[in-house]
Amino acid sequence: MGTLVSLPSPEICEILANVGYDWIFIDAEHGAFNPQQAQSMLQAAAPTHCVIRVPEGESVWIKKALDIGAAGVIVPQVHNADQAIEIIKHCKYAPTGDRGIGIGRAHKYGIDFEHYLEHANNETAVILQAESREAVDNINEIVNLQGIDAILIGPYDLSASLDKPGEINHPLVQSAIDKIVKACQTAKVSMGFFGVSAEAVLPYKERGFTLLTTGVDTTFLIKSATETLKDIRG
Repeated sequence: MGTLVSLPSPEICEILANVGYDWIFIDAEHGAFNPQQAQSMLQAAAPTHCVIRVPEGESVWIKKALDIGAAGVIVPQVHNADQAIEIIKHCKYAPTGDRGIGIGRAHKYGIDFEHYLEHANNETAVILQAESREAVDNINEIVNLQGIDAILIGPYDLSASLDKPGEINHPLVQSAIDKIVKACQTAKVSMGFFGVSAEAVLPYKERGFTLLTTGVDTTFLIKSATETLKDIRG
C-alpha cells in the first residue's frame, strides 16, 4: 500500500512514512524535484522504501534515481518492447545491463560499495507504466522480458490515449486494462494501479494487484483543508 508525493517536501515523506504506508511513490515526472530534493525525501522517509518515477526512460534519470538510494524506478510512457529493453539495461549493472558505476547514497557513500554492486541487479525494482494504446497492443511482448518486476497501469493517460480522458470505467478503457491484467497474470508479473481514493483502488486490490498507490499529497491536503473550512464556517 503506497501513496504518491508530488511536492518536494521531506517532511511530507516523513509524515506519510510514520502514518504507516508500506512504500512511497515519489513523482519526479510531474513533481518539481531536483536530485538533491529527491535524496532528502528518501532520507526523511527511511526506513520506508521509496520508488521514484523518473521523467523518462533515459539512462541519466534512472542512474541518478538509483544512485541516490531509491528502492527502484517507475518509468512512464513505455510503449513497446524495444523501449522496455533499453530501460531494463539502464537499471542493471554489467554484464546484464549498462548502468554506470559510481559511488552515492545507495552504496552508503562507498562503505557498502561491493555488496551493493553484487546485489543491486536482483534487489532494485524495475516498474514500467502501461498507459497508452500502443502499450496495450504490445503488452504481451513487454511483460515477457527478463528483468521487469511490475507493470503499473496509468489509468488517466491510458484513458486519454483511448480518446476517453478521465473515463476510467468506460468499457473501452476497462477492456484495455483487462488485456494488461491477462498478460501480466500469464507472465507472472506483478501489477500496480494508481487511484486518487481507496474506492478507486480497492477493485484492483480484489483483482490481485499488489503494487497499489492511493491518493496524492496535494489531494490529501485539499480534502482535509476543505472539510475543515466547511465545518468551521458551519
